[in-house]
Amino acid sequence: MLYIRSFLFNFCFYLTLAIGCIFGSIIGVFSREATIPFWNKFWMPMCCSLLKICGISIEIRGKENIKQEGVIYAAKHQSALETYCLSSYITRAVFILKKELTYVPLFGWAQHFYGMIAVNRASGGAALKKLLKASEDRIKHKRPIIIFPEGTRTKPGKTTEYKSGLVFLYQNLNVPVVPVALNTGLFWAKNSFLRYKGKVVIEFLPPIPTGLDKKEFMNLLKSRIEEKCAELNQESAMHYPHAKELLEKAHKD
Repeated sequence: MLYIRSFLFNFCFYLTLAIGCIFGSIIGVFSREATIPFWNKFWMPMCCSLLKICGISIEIRGKENIKQEGVIYAAKHQSALETYCLSSYITRAVFILKKELTYVPLFGWAQHFYGMIAVNRASGGAALKKLLKASEDRIKHKRPIIIFPEGTRTKPGKTTEYKSGLVFLYQNLNVPVVPVALNTGLFWAKNSFLRYKGKVVIEFLPPIPTGLDKKEFMNLLKSRIEEKCAELNQESAMHYPHAKELLEKAHKD
């Protein structure tokens, strides 16, 4: 049943997403602003409702820490799932993503019209300047920013270096940063066809205020995210045998 549910979900989800990219691109030609409610209040919630096919539910914790403007969200990145569902709760949010994604037919076009911030990682300092300019524009237009500080997806129980791009934005935009912890990788794993039944938890943690120095900010951000993710992982391991197995394997690697 796991394989059947996963196949049905993947087929329905990606077909629905592709159709949305077509409509989103057409809407974007005439009005980029109109693409925001189209995606965040209509199409993405519809796509995520398909998760019930494979038995995945989503619980949002820390809703009191969600602000709809003037903030950066720094989220753990374990799965494609959070890239699709977070904007359903942060309803005008833009993601910072690698420029290569904008070259993907349909998907990339939709990202462009929506207003995502694409970064060319090979451009070094020039990329940071463009990142800051684009981020200032989105904040000015009351669009919060979502960034994955590790810059890539990691397996549950694992972490990589937190990149300096987030610190750069924190120091220059002068807005608070909300850490976001999650356990999505236990149910929708990186580079995996399978979708495991269970409860995904996404938790918005108390915001980190402005004014901290670089080292203090980064240590606080990383400790909050990683400690809460560890708690969520252990919570899932208590209820789902597959989650326990995935975490045990990660600890051995």
